[in-house]
Amino acid sequence: MRVYPTFFRLAFSWMDAERAHRIGFKAIRLVHSCGAGRALQKFTAPAASLQTQAFGLTFPSPFGLAAGFDKEGHGIEALAELGFGHVEVGTITGQAQPGNPAPRLFRLIEDRAVINRMGFNNDGAAAVAPRLKSARAALQRRHPGVRPVIGVNIGKSKVVELEDAAADYLTSARSLAPAADYLVVNVSSPNTPGLRLLQDVQTLRPLLAAVGQEADKAAGRHVPLLVKIAPDLSNEDIDDVARLALELKLDGIIATNTTISRTGLASGPDNVEACGAGGLSGAPLKKRSLEVLARLKAVTGGELSLVSVGGVESAQDVQERLDAGATLVQGYTAFLYEGPFWAARINRELAKRPAAARQDGQ
Repeated sequence: MRVYPTFFRLAFSWMDAERAHRIGFKAIRLVHSCGAGRALQKFTAPAASLQTQAFGLTFPSPFGLAAGFDKEGHGIEALAELGFGHVEVGTITGQAQPGNPAPRLFRLIEDRAVINRMGFNNDGAAAVAPRLKSARAALQRRHPGVRPVIGVNIGKSKVVELEDAAADYLTSARSLAPAADYLVVNVSSPNTPGLRLLQDVQTLRPLLAAVGQEADKAAGRHVPLLVKIAPDLSNEDIDDVARLALELKLDGIIATNTTISRTGLASGPDNVEACGAGGLSGAPLKKRSLEVLARLKAVTGGELSLVSVGGVESAQDVQERLDAGATLVQGYTAFLYEGPFWAARINRELAKRPAAARQDGQ
């Protein structure tokens, strides 16, 4: 019998969602700081059979934590101890910013979903970079073989005008690429005004090319570069982004970010309306996320790595994404509902499956 769902209902379900997140994340970091996390790794570390190759890197597991949980690199080591094969930090911007006014994070418990309009609240690239460097060094010491991978997700500072976005992204790339295992250009959050306009291929092409060049120069090596797209793009636009990724020889595409759609929810309309604007994540995104993955796979034909995120809750969901063409799979929202041993449970169940089935999408 699993204890966490009852704990969540009693301790967190009634609490402001952002406050609950802060408390939960602080508890995870506290366990790590006390040294208990290393002891837990005996039970949470992914089986060796789950090792996965993507964009020139070896991941301990195909399942990782999506951007948004650890926005500023405060808990990378602690989260890795829970069994995530990679931790994607961010979104980080060139300038520090407080994000949107609270309340800005809301749960739709009936839908196992979350609505957020956080607005890229973070300390800025210059402040986050030393944390990434420290975490990477610590993971290398503790995992002399295959270590958890650190992804870094970058976005546009709110105060920066759209026409100056490229320079802002370059500021982040310059600071963060040296300590990043891979870099993600986020042009798909609905919570920064105008950001999604950057998904137009004519705007996206020079942005991605410039970020890739700057990242490699700053790091003195090739830093795998991915772009994260929205589920709300039309199918034609998804195809265009996929072809652009091939043209620019990107290392991968992450699909998908949150959605502005509110269709098909079990939660009452009044509850949904009370949450207000923002991106919806969680179980309701599952169908569209799979559709986007299938479309990307059809266009790219396995020539680059696809990272699937959106509505992932179980090992079965992870396997479904791998079967549909994903190389890696990410989750976030279900972590809030499933608790700290979610990733370890998914890894254990994946490891029981035949290797051929796990690798079908690779």
